[in-house]
Amino acid sequence: MSAASCLLTEDQFRCSICQDVFTDPVTVPCGHNFCKNCITQHWDINVPNQCPNCNKDFHTRPELQINTFISEMAAQFRQSAQQKASRSSEQQVSKPGEVPCDVCTGTKLKALKSCLVCLVSYCETHLEPHLTMTGLKRHQLIDPVENLEGRMCTKHDKPLELFCKTDRMCVCMLCTILDHKTHDVVPLKEEYEGKKVELGKTEAEIQHMIQKKRLKIQEIRHSVELSEEDADREIAKGVQVFTALKESVERSQAELIETIKEKQRKTEKQAECFIKELEQEISELQKRSTEVEQLSQSEDHLHLLQRFTSLNAAPPTKDWTQVSIRPPSYEGGPLLHHESLLAPTVTVTVLLPFSCPTC
Repeated sequence: MSAASCLLTEDQFRCSICQDVFTDPVTVPCGHNFCKNCITQHWDINVPNQCPNCNKDFHTRPELQINTFISEMAAQFRQSAQQKASRSSEQQVSKPGEVPCDVCTGTKLKALKSCLVCLVSYCETHLEPHLTMTGLKRHQLIDPVENLEGRMCTKHDKPLELFCKTDRMCVCMLCTILDHKTHDVVPLKEEYEGKKVELGKTEAEIQHMIQKKRLKIQEIRHSVELSEEDADREIAKGVQVFTALKESVERSQAELIETIKEKQRKTEKQAECFIKELEQEISELQKRSTEVEQLSQSEDHLHLLQRFTSLNAAPPTKDWTQVSIRPPSYEGGPLLHHESLLAPTVTVTVLLPFSCPTC
């Protein structure tokens, strides 16, 4: 192997389809070599019985036999290449939650694109044929997704690439001929663009609702501030009225303060309940906004359309138009009652120092 390594390079044992070292290499009649699985899939998907390298046509599909010599050499090169790739591509290894490359053997690298024609996800290396080979360039590539089989029509085993507006469902080409012949059918991308616009409007509406509720929170907090100012004024007035009185008057003063503070506490408690409810609604709306934003930015046509109905409307919320905090009224309250009771006492208290001692 060391002597062969001096004369041969890894590129000489690389399949021109998958751009990787041969796996089960076979030789077609024109003399070119390919991975057995690669050339078989190529003939199944593209022009049958034609060499991808020189485009030589074969009258019948050649019988493929593994070239044992090339297979043994390729196995050693593959082992060397995998060790090298493991060191240089450590950051590209697929992590949990990421879509892995379906072609990689051994350590799976992170997929860069998924092919809706091949129903296979490819890493950067294995994607190369789709970017360079004429036949594969026509394939539709999307950002990597799992469950590519779910993008196939379960009835006809064809890609879901159309949308039936009549039945509001994704369909394949055969569906339009057989089951949806007279229906209003448009390309998946066209419906995707329309729904994406609607999602944008929904997101804007949700943001507007969030802003209105934030303004309502400001209004409630301002009402609480005004209520607190009123309470402070009443407390000060009560203190002034009862300062001159002794223990009995001080007890009345304490009762007045406690009564006013209790009203204020009830007002604040009511405001806290309103604010908590509004913040909960904002949290739900923000969650929905995030879901809508993520869905509107998705390039996954099928995923967007399948999730559209559940996310196209804002979640139900309470109508806060008529809701407000009413500061407690102190007119005719306990202060007036105590003033009426204590007025004679205050009058006597003020006049006594000026009474004639001899009267």
